[in-house]
Amino acid sequence: MTQTSESVTWLTQEAYNKLKVELEYLTGPARTEIAAKIAAAREEGDLRENGGYHAAKEEQGKQELRVRQLTQLLENAKVGEAPTSTDGAVAPGMVVTIAFDGDEDDTTTFLLASREYASSDIETYSPQSPLGTGVIGHKVGEDAEYELPNGKRASVRILKAEPYSG
Repeated sequence: MTQTSESVTWLTQEAYNKLKVELEYLTGPARTEIAAKIAAAREEGDLRENGGYHAAKEEQGKQELRVRQLTQLLENAKVGEAPTSTDGAVAPGMVVTIAFDGDEDDTTTFLLASREYASSDIETYSPQSPLGTGVIGHKVGEDAEYELPNGKRASVRILKAEPYSG
């Protein structure tokens, strides 16, 4: 999955189908199962001290959050390949190899997209992550900076950037 400034979400057909199946399960059988758990726990008596009831309600809340996320994601989805950068710059939907602090012995390769976009085990970073926002727009050979969670700045050199082929 990649997102552009118009908040369009690009998904491969495989990723779209997988998410659609998950949504159908969560809005069908999973809702029935959690409702049954809540009903069974409610029959046990005092709800204030009923751990099973509270656990089931928490699970229900997590499921409903995921349903909302999937619904929004699929509503904004465009199935196909994300547009690639025409000027050779790093863009969402690309596999990027970077060297930390310019040290070509300390490298990592990742997909710049959301996990839903990838159909393999490749490490994935969101375009909205600190590293993702730092490398977007930079070309191979350029240095990029991004802010770490502790507030410090880190530097990477773009070694390679190519469209993700799945």
